[in-house]
Amino acid sequence: MANEKIYDMPFGKLYPMLIAKAEKKGRTKTEVDEVTAWLTGYSRERLEELMESDITYGDFFLQAPTLNPNRRLIKGVVCGVRVEDIQEPLMQEIRYLDKLVDELAKGKAMEKILRR
Repeated sequence: MANEKIYDMPFGKLYPMLIAKAEKKGRTKTEVDEVTAWLTGYSRERLEELMESDITYGDFFLQAPTLNPNRRLIKGVVCGVRVEDIQEPLMQEIRYLDKLVDELAKGKAMEKILRR
């Protein structure tokens, strides 16, 4: 039931929270947009449009243009759960983005965050 609540939340409400988390640690919205674009295939312009739309967080991921195949290299713990062990595909995609923003907020270099 909790997953459905997250899936149904507006993207335009949740994404600014990810940006705020990074900005509190001295990172920028542009950097959050970059990691989000890397993960999902959305352009930065499209991200702006989606923030103003009524798309849900779940649909944001389900409709992503191109999920990066290197996202499977994202490892670690988010909310006490290892992202690589999450069984539900949609929740795993959501947690991948959470993990990328966590790494950004912790000061990790963009090259490492984007698994280049």
